[in-house]
Amino acid sequence: MKITIFSTLKYLFYFSFITLLILYLFPGSLMGYFLYGNLGQQPDFISNPIGTSINHFVFFFYLSILGFIFRSNQKKFVNSFSFLFLISIILELLHYLIPNRAFELIDVYANSLGVLTAYFMFTFLKKIKN
Repeated sequence: MKITIFSTLKYLFYFSFITLLILYLFPGSLMGYFLYGNLGQQPDFISNPIGTSINHFVFFFYLSILGFIFRSNQKKFVNSFSFLFLISIILELLHYLIPNRAFELIDVYANSLGVLTAYFMFTFLKKIKN
């Protein structure tokens, strides 16, 4: 049973990561296109004062939790954190090069904060468990 859950989480992590790459590297907003029929409009799923950056935080938090659970049994846990943290920065920097996309520093902060929050939460829970 435990192996099935971990393999399901592994595939969910890979699927989510591929989805992230597609959404980040597509020249325009695919979510805006699917929801509003407009490639230029970013959806604001959660109303807040910082705008769509909260979407970045939530998705990177979710992806990081999946990655940390998936890698928790392996010695590559720290590599997983480094990988996700670097990806959170690199993907936003690529928006300088992708047409119809804009680099936003607050998105870099939101991405990184999502990874860091998941990391600290996961390590805290792991210490409580032991």
